[in-house]
Amino acid sequence: MLGPIEILVVEFPGNRFTGEIMPALNDLVDAETISIVDGLFVMKDAEGTITYSEFEELGASVDASALTEVMDTINGLLSDDDVQELAAKLDDNCSAAILVFEHTWIKPLRDAIVNSGGILVDTVRIPGMVVEEVLEALAEGDTDTD
Repeated sequence: MLGPIEILVVEFPGNRFTGEIMPALNDLVDAETISIVDGLFVMKDAEGTITYSEFEELGASVDASALTEVMDTINGLLSDDDVQELAAKLDDNCSAAILVFEHTWIKPLRDAIVNSGGILVDTVRIPGMVVEEVLEALAEGDTDTD
C-alpha cells in the first residue's frame, strides 16, 4: 500500500536546470523519506508555449535527465490535464521539474495505526510560507498590544 502522494513543482527561471538539487533529492530517496513515483520536465518558452518530456526522454546531455536515477517504476499518475494546469502557473521562459512523490517515511506509522485498530483519517499539508505568514502576523499582534 502506498503512502500519501504529493506533487512538487520546481521552477527554473531562464530554463536553467543545473542539477544542483540532485544531492538533496538523492539523500531523501536514499533515506527512504520519499520515493519519486512519477515526474516530467516542462519547458515554457518566451511566448508561453508549453512542452514537456519524461526525464528519460531528455538525453544524457540535459542535466534534468539525472532525475531518472531517483525515479521508481510507477508512472502515469500525471495526466496531460494535470501537466497543463501546473505548467500554466509557470512564468514564461522557464522550465520546471514536476515530481510526484510518495511519503514513504509515514509507512511504519501508518502500519502501526492500522495494526492497533486505528484509522488514519486525513493528512493535511500546510505550506511553510503560510505558517511563516501566520507566525509573523501573530508576532505583530503581540507587539501591537505593548
